Amino acid sequence: MSDFRKLSQTVFASPQIDLSDVEAAKAAGVTVIINNRPDGEDPAAPQSADVEAVARQAGLDYIAIPIGHSGFSEPQIDEMIAALEKTNGAALAYCRSGTRSTLLWALARAKSGEDPETIASAAISAGYDVAPIRPMLDMLAAR
Repeated sequence: MSDFRKLSQTVFASPQIDLSDVEAAKAAGVTVIINNRPDGEDPAAPQSADVEAVARQAGLDYIAIPIGHSGFSEPQIDEMIAALEKTNGAALAYCRSGTRSTLLWALARAKSGEDPETIASAAISAGYDVAPIRPMLDMLAAR
C-alpha cells in the first residue's frame, strides 16, 4: 500500500515500500527510487537488490544511500544532492518510516542553499519533523 508523501514538486518520501509500490510510484511520475534503508535492517522487508530489480524492470532509476544508526554523513548528503540533481521527473526516497529519507532530503536542500524554514514547513506538511536536525540545517544553509 503506497504512502508517498510530497516533500516538494519533485520529491516524495515514504515508509518502506513493497515491490508492488514501484508501479504506483511510476504512475505518480517517479523516475528514480532512492533507498535510504540498509539491507538487513528488517529481513522481512524487500532488500535493496529486490527493489532495484523491480525498479529497473519498470524503467526507473534506482539509487541506494543507506542511512544506518550512526546518522548522516556529508558524503551521504552529497550523494542525495547528486541523485536529486540528475532526476528527470520525480524521486521517491524511502526508509522504514520515511523519516531518515526526509531528513536526508532536508540536509541536501539546506546544503544546496534552500531556506531552513521552507524546508521545515515542507517536511511538516508531509508529516515529518526536522527539529532533531534543525541546527545542522541552519549550519549547512549558512555555508
